[in-house]
Amino acid sequence: MTAVQHVFTESLPDLIDASEYSRYPDGTLVRIRISVTDAGVEILGDGLRPELIEQVLAAIGDGPMEQMLCG
Repeated sequence: MTAVQHVFTESLPDLIDASEYSRYPDGTLVRIRISVTDAGVEILGDGLRPELIEQVLAAIGDGPMEQMLCG
């Protein structure tokens, strides 16, 4: 598998609300939104564990992945 190229950005839309965290104590909640834009197809992923999102997006394509630094 090719290494993911990360591009860090200040903000991305949330697809998961903080109130949902307690319903998924194992951290397996992942949401994906696919949109068609003038520039092409945009795939937005949100998950409780970043590695799950990386696995899903890597399976779809090999372009750069925008990511927020959060804590």
